[in-house]
Amino acid sequence: QVQLVESGGGLVQPGGSLRLSCAASGRTSSFNVMGWYRQASGKERDLVADISSGGGTNYADSVKGRFTISRDNAENTVYQQMNSLKPEDTAVYYCRAWNIVYGRRYVYWGQGTQVTVSS
Repeated sequence: QVQLVESGGGLVQPGGSLRLSCAASGRTSSFNVMGWYRQASGKERDLVADISSGGGTNYADSVKGRFTISRDNAENTVYQQMNSLKPEDTAVYYCRAWNIVYGRRYVYWGQGTQVTVSS
């Protein structure tokens, strides 16, 4: 049973920084793509950033230049450094990862971690 466990959320003032981590537990092959989504209250869950096993990255326009995603393939862990945080970054952040095993795609989600940006 593969689980994604997030950590690093919390309350921060505008302009502050947080670093999210997501580690996979359980036996699994390496993930093709790992990433972060977020869901603000009353809104849909949207992509924030993702990263391929080769290091290619993709960011939402709203976080470009402020957030940086990285991963440790050996540890099946993904990180997201969030700088210059704004109140509109407030949301539950979810880790997502997928891989292909014997031709079948498996998608995994973490339980979510709350990020609140407020003075």
